[in-house]
Amino acid sequence: QSVSETIPVLSGRLSTATLLEDRRAAILGLRSFAKQYPASVASGALRSLIGSLSRDGEDVDTVKVALETLLMLFSPDPDSPEASGEIALWVADEFTQRHENIALLLGLLAADRTDFYSRLYSLQLLSAILSARAERAEECIVNTNEGIPRIVAVLEDPRDAVRDEAVALLTDLTATSTVIQNLVTLEKGFAPVFEIIAREGDLGGGARVVEDCLILLANLLRLNALNQTMFRDMGFIAEVGSLLRDAYKGEENGDEVAQWVEVQRNRNVYALLAVIRLFLVPGAAGTPLNQEAFLGDIVSNGRIRIRGGPVLESTLQIAFSHVAELPIKSEALQACADMIRGNAKVQERFASLQVPSPLAGPEADGRGAQMNGIPMVFVIDGLLDLVLGVNALQAFDLRMAACACLRAYFHKHAEIRMHFLDHAVRAHKSKADELTNALTILLQPNPDRITTDPYRTWFAAVLMLHLVHDNPETKALAMSVTEGDEASGEEVVTGIQTIAAHLLSSVAKSEDPRVSIGYLMLLLCWLFEDLDGVNDFLGEFTNLQGLIQAAIENPNGDVMVQGLSAMLAGVVYEFSTKDSPVPRATVREMIMSRMGRDRYVDKLVKLRSHPLMRDHEVLPQSLAAASPDQNLPAVYFDDTFVDFFKDNYSRILRAIDRDPDAETSVITNGVQKGVSRKLVDALRSELAETSDALHAATSHAASLASQLAQDAAAHRRTSDRLTSDLARAAETATALQSQLAARAAALQTAESAAAAAAARLAAEQAEHGRARAETARLQAAADTLQRGHARDLAAREAETQRLLEAASAKAAQEAERARRRAEAEMADLRAAVGRLEVDLTKEGTRRAAAEGRVRELESVVGAREARVGELEKEGRRVRGLEGEVGRLRGVVRLLEGEVGAERARADEKDGEVDELLIVFGDLEEKVSKYRV
Repeated sequence: QSVSETIPVLSGRLSTATLLEDRRAAILGLRSFAKQYPASVASGALRSLIGSLSRDGEDVDTVKVALETLLMLFSPDPDSPEASGEIALWVADEFTQRHENIALLLGLLAADRTDFYSRLYSLQLLSAILSARAERAEECIVNTNEGIPRIVAVLEDPRDAVRDEAVALLTDLTATSTVIQNLVTLEKGFAPVFEIIAREGDLGGGARVVEDCLILLANLLRLNALNQTMFRDMGFIAEVGSLLRDAYKGEENGDEVAQWVEVQRNRNVYALLAVIRLFLVPGAAGTPLNQEAFLGDIVSNGRIRIRGGPVLESTLQIAFSHVAELPIKSEALQACADMIRGNAKVQERFASLQVPSPLAGPEADGRGAQMNGIPMVFVIDGLLDLVLGVNALQAFDLRMAACACLRAYFHKHAEIRMHFLDHAVRAHKSKADELTNALTILLQPNPDRITTDPYRTWFAAVLMLHLVHDNPETKALAMSVTEGDEASGEEVVTGIQTIAAHLLSSVAKSEDPRVSIGYLMLLLCWLFEDLDGVNDFLGEFTNLQGLIQAAIENPNGDVMVQGLSAMLAGVVYEFSTKDSPVPRATVREMIMSRMGRDRYVDKLVKLRSHPLMRDHEVLPQSLAAASPDQNLPAVYFDDTFVDFFKDNYSRILRAIDRDPDAETSVITNGVQKGVSRKLVDALRSELAETSDALHAATSHAASLASQLAQDAAAHRRTSDRLTSDLARAAETATALQSQLAARAAALQTAESAAAAAAARLAAEQAEHGRARAETARLQAAADTLQRGHARDLAAREAETQRLLEAASAKAAQEAERARRRAEAEMADLRAAVGRLEVDLTKEGTRRAAAEGRVRELESVVGAREARVGELEKEGRRVRGLEGEVGRLRGVVRLLEGEVGAERARADEKDGEVDELLIVFGDLEEKVSKYRV
């Protein structure tokens, strides 16, 4: 049979056969065709092959051959006529379009499915599907129950092949998907990765899977703040420090290492350093905490809050190791720079660390601190040795990394900058550390070293640039450095003038442009917004002439040197003043006469468009950037200087158009404002006139103050008299208040007596009512007896008359007694009312007297107010008295209010007395009615 006939037969047998052996035989037949005829097998039997994974999933042999056949479809024979990349897409689509197909493969990774080939081929098939259809495959795996946990669990499989495939699959899955990264981390994905690294002999074991594990770690941590936090909080930073510490342990102890092991170890170390730098993204929220954790444990309130590790120290040991290769050491220093940049706490502790000296070999005497026979030095000294003491071209990347580490040490830490520069100044004055003192290298350059190592001067200029850039304190300290002994008759030259002289000398001698560019970068960052520095530069007239000459007639014709020289001339003009050693107008005239505006602008534009400046951020600043016509790398500019140049390019470009009278006033917040010197002179003359007028006004004010003191004394005496009068008035008012209080108490007593009398009267009325009721009752009884005993009326009339007379007499007696008691009570009440009326009359007399006294006080106050008014009219300068008079008026008004209140209370008492009189009138009327 032909292939086109056999494959459909085998596919049909696989779909319809009832015996397991027959189905397995069909799969074996299809497998034999899969390499040479992948399109035919895929089109005729793909679904049957996938279905067999579900139908015969419990049979290990069947599953094995089915997976092998499916894998062959992803990698057919290249010489096959049916070989095509579309077949892999076709097979991947069949798996990903039906979610249960991916679930079948993941089910083969379950904990109870431990068959080697089932696990291995399933992982390989998932990797192939992921390569063909990444997004769909990721979605299916995430949405499958226990999908990611099963893959992570395979990392613990003791069989290396299965484990390595799981690492590779997870690496592909976590490359771009944040969701999968988080899911892997939640399944404790960090722990098995470190366990694999430990089983393979750590970084120095030479196993490729260690590098793969580190790449997986990088995928899990890259730009994922949550995973970085979990990694830090779970204590894995200590594991990183341990791996770095033991990376070169064997070779440092003298053990021989195979070449292939050394190569893989370097790759592993490089990968781990890359992982470390993922935690140190500038500006990220977690970077400061990560930096502290890389320094050691983070302690809060005496307790370890975050378990860290000595990652920084271990990385430094690799950077200064005498057995590590240069690329690894450079990357280690770059990682150290990231670990300390912008974190004041870490920067301060960084300087206390010690490292093996990079310039010293093993010592035999054993004196001092050593590591494997190599003397130990403080890390700052070691970095300076690398940057300024090493001149091998192969070590250029290492020098750049060490320079970056020193720049990170200075970054945004003014105290460290000042301390470092102060140490350099003192060492320069004492002529110590001439080899690695950046200040000495710049002020006293060695011509031989410049020829052999132009980057030594360039690195020294870069370090000084970072010390003085945007820092007035370090600029002032650097300006204090001078060259020449005045006592010996030598001319004293400032540091700026010395550097300018070396700059012009390097241009004139056509030295390597890197030397001139280093000086120019330093002077530009130093003189920018520094009026004192510009004046110091202009203190030597030839500096400006030489600078303009370098901009227009540079012997080398170097565009970068010419552009920077023109820019420096623009900075000098921008921040010069009328009082500068070379006046501002003269500076502009020199630039315009010798260079001209068009040439000035052209130099700056060419520098801005130069590839090394324009594309600086994307060009490699390393040995790889070496130009083909020379051995030195094409590294000319510092990163910070490039940012400075691009930020201020437009301002310096327009500086030449600014009028000389419009000076620049440097303000600490960076706001620039133009100032006209003519206007300043006019303001100064106006200020002098104002000062004279102010002096005259001060004299006049003194005389007025004397007169005011006299008026104040007179007013004080008047105030004392008014105060005594008001005190007496207050005492009188207090006495009146006491009397009114006593009267109020008497009225209250009278009111109580009247209430008691009214109560007694009510009781008498009640008793009289009872008597009349009794009389009515008796009368009714008599009428009843009269009607009932008409026959006995005559006989008993006399007796009845006698009884009636007796009862009437008794009632009359009782009424008379009641009347007499009521009249007595009325007499008492009238007497009390009389007494109250007398007291009220006396109170009215006293009140009238008090009102007269108040009116008298008011007249006195009125007279005082009239006097105060006269004083106000006589001199308006005594305005301070108005407040005192106002206060006195307030006191008077307060007294008037109190008197008014007393009047109101007296009127209220009068009303109460009137009400009592009305009550008494009612009582008299009731008594009169009772008498009737």
